Amino acid sequence: MKDSARHLLMGAALVLLVVLAGCRTEHRFVKKVTFEKTNDIVITFAGPVDAAWAKNVDNYTVFEKEDPDILLAIKEITLTPDRTKVTLHFKNALNQSRAHTLMIKDIISEGKSQGAAVLTVKKLYLGYLFSILIGAMLIHNFVFTKYLGLCVFFGTSQKRTTAVGMGITFTIVIVFASMLSWFMYQFILKPIRLDYLQVVVFIGLVSLSVQAVDTILRKVNPALFKAFGVYLVLVIANCIILATPLILADKEYNAWESFMLSLGAGTGFLIALFLMSCVREKLELANVPPTYRGLPIAFIVAGLFALAFLGFSGMAIF
Repeated sequence: MKDSARHLLMGAALVLLVVLAGCRTEHRFVKKVTFEKTNDIVITFAGPVDAAWAKNVDNYTVFEKEDPDILLAIKEITLTPDRTKVTLHFKNALNQSRAHTLMIKDIISEGKSQGAAVLTVKKLYLGYLFSILIGAMLIHNFVFTKYLGLCVFFGTSQKRTTAVGMGITFTIVIVFASMLSWFMYQFILKPIRLDYLQVVVFIGLVSLSVQAVDTILRKVNPALFKAFGVYLVLVIANCIILATPLILADKEYNAWESFMLSLGAGTGFLIALFLMSCVREKLELANVPPTYRGLPIAFIVAGLFALAFLGFSGMAIF
């Protein structure tokens, strides 16, 4: 037991050392540099800096790491009363999904030079991946905000069991098809300059994925396969499953970002189906006027859900 405790303490100490070592910034006098709001970069120093130096725009040079020739214009600089935090306000909104380079001229603190600094400003990458996932799942839900995939959505949302089964199947298909499409686009179509054929190729890959799921589901779960009926085949023509690879190609996402977007799109479709099926099962017992029974009341409910999901618009996770 003593040896186990000793090994555990040594492991914890090693992890702590790694974490503490990872907390160091690119300059000994700069504690942290982060994005804030849409137009600001905040620099936190280890000690108070000279006010005249801090508010001089000429001491800062900022540009996107991939575009060093395009300098970003600073509108205003503010300094906190303790003179340890400087906020750079820019004239235009910053593209915070891309890394920025911040060059600071000779830092002056209490009359002494602390040297120049070249810093990288970027969002926490895990946070960025999570924001892609939540964005596709809720903020930009493909059904309730983009109105895609409505045919399968209304067709398979009558019963909760069918809706959940279709949502899970659809998520598996869209992740597999999107990752296959991303690989095909990045490593085959782009290098040989055939990226203009992306729509045709993506449709073929989606069809291949759906056929594979169709065959597997027919053998593994015949009851669920029968419940889907023609709607499983309609997945091929589902706008969401084709829109996702096109978005990946347009935004030039890497593998992890592509996985998060496709997973978020599939999970968002699953959430939409589950919510809709729960309401439609209740509607079967409700006193709905004859002219509104069936699809008319379903469209009204979908519209109400869409209004509710608009509440997520503009939400920023990281």
